[in-house]
Amino acid sequence: MRTFLFIACSLACLNLFIACQHEQPTHSRQRQSPDDIYGSLFEAVQQNAVFEDTKTFVDCTPLFPPDTIMARYLSTYNQPDFNLPAFVRQHFELPHNFASGFNSDTSKTTAQHIDQLWPVLTRNPDDADQTGSLIPLPFPYIVPGGRFGEVYYWDSYFTMLGLQVAGKMDMVRHMANNFAYLIDTIGFIPNGNRTYYLGRSQPPFFSMVIRLIEASDGIDKATPYLPQLEKEYAFWMNGHDNLNANKPEIRRVVRMPNGTILNRYWDDIPKPRPESYREDVITAQLSARESKAVFTDLRAGAESGWDFSSRWLSDPNDLSSIHTTDFIPVDLNALLFHLESIIAEYAGHTGNAAKAEQFQQLADKRKKALLQYCWNENAGFFFDYDFVRQQQSTVFSLAAMYPLFFQMANKQQATACAAIIQRDFLQPGGVVTTLLQTG
Repeated sequence: MRTFLFIACSLACLNLFIACQHEQPTHSRQRQSPDDIYGSLFEAVQQNAVFEDTKTFVDCTPLFPPDTIMARYLSTYNQPDFNLPAFVRQHFELPHNFASGFNSDTSKTTAQHIDQLWPVLTRNPDDADQTGSLIPLPFPYIVPGGRFGEVYYWDSYFTMLGLQVAGKMDMVRHMANNFAYLIDTIGFIPNGNRTYYLGRSQPPFFSMVIRLIEASDGIDKATPYLPQLEKEYAFWMNGHDNLNANKPEIRRVVRMPNGTILNRYWDDIPKPRPESYREDVITAQLSARESKAVFTDLRAGAESGWDFSSRWLSDPNDLSSIHTTDFIPVDLNALLFHLESIIAEYAGHTGNAAKAEQFQQLADKRKKALLQYCWNENAGFFFDYDFVRQQQSTVFSLAAMYPLFFQMANKQQATACAAIIQRDFLQPGGVVTTLLQTG
C-alpha cells in the first residue's frame, strides 16, 4: 500500500485475451516464478528465514542455470555440513540497492528533493536476456525505490502525475509504452514486472495513464492505445460469457442477481505469494478455512493494492479472516466504468460508431448496477458489496470516493460523501483509509 495515502488524498480531493487464460499458469522457464523453478530449495530458503525479508530471495539473480543450481542442491542439502545461507550466496546475486548512496538534503524544498530522486529511481530498458525474476521492459521507467526495484502498476499513475508536473512527459510516454508492451506480450499489466506477479494485476489505471497522454499530446496521440485498452478490458472480463445463475462467478467477473456483470479482485494462483511466502503460510495456518482459499484471498487483496486493509476482513483485527474475493469493490468497478467510457470515446473518435455505442451501453449498465448495489441512502455513502452474503459491507472506506472522481455520483450523493470525509476521515496529514483502528 505504498501509494495509497497519496491516492486517497487525490481521490478525496477531486476481444482478445492471450493464452494465459489459465487456472494454473504455464509459462516458459524464463517466465516461471522462483517458487516453481526452485521448488524445495525455494521453500527451504523462505521457511528457514535465510533472509529477513521474504522478497529478497525472489529478487535474486541466479549465477548459474537453474537446473545446475537444483542439481547441486539436491545432491548436497542432506549432508551434515550443508549450510543453506552459504549455498544461496554462492549461487545467487543479491538484489542491487540502487539508492544506497542517496542522502536527503533537508535544506531543499519538497519539489527539489523529488527532482533529485528522479534519476535515482529511473531504470533504463532491461536486458532482454536477464535470468532473474524481472520481466524485461523495452523503455525506461520509474520504480518506487527501497526494496521495490521494479515498476508497479497503479503506483505508476501517481508517479506519472509527478512526472507531468516536473515536465518529464517523455518518461510518462515511456512508461505508458511499457504498459502497452506488457498487455501485448502477457495479456495484462501485472502487479509489477516480476514473474511472481503473473497471477494478478492491480487496479486498472491504464485508461487514466492514457488520459495523461491525451492531455499532453492530444486525442490523436492517445487513440493508438485503443487496442491495448480493449485487451486490458478483455482480461478483466474474461469468463463473462460463461456466467449463469448456477455459476455466478468466474475469475474476476460476477453475475449479480439482476443479471448485470460486475467485477472483483482475483488471482489465478491459489498458493502463497512467493514474495511473502512465510507470512502467507502462517496466515493460512491461523485460519479455519481451506489454505487455497486463504491464499487466493490474500493474493486478491494484493491485486486490489489495499494490501492489507480491514476492508477485506470479517474480523478487522484478524488477517486470516480475509475474504477479498467475496466483494464487489467500489473502486474497481468505478475504474472499469472509466475504461468502458474511454473505449467508447476513442472508438467514436476513430469512426467505429458500433463499438462506441456498445461500450457506452456497458458503461451505463455498470454505473446503474454500482449505484444499485453499493450506494447506501441511509448512510449517505458508497460501500463494497458482499455478493456471497448478498449485503453491503459495513466498512467505511475511501474507496467510496471513486464514484465521485469518475462523476458516477449525483450532486446529493457527492455532498453526503464529502461531509463524512470531512467529519470522520480527515486527520492531521491527510485522510485515513478506513475508520477502523486495527494497528
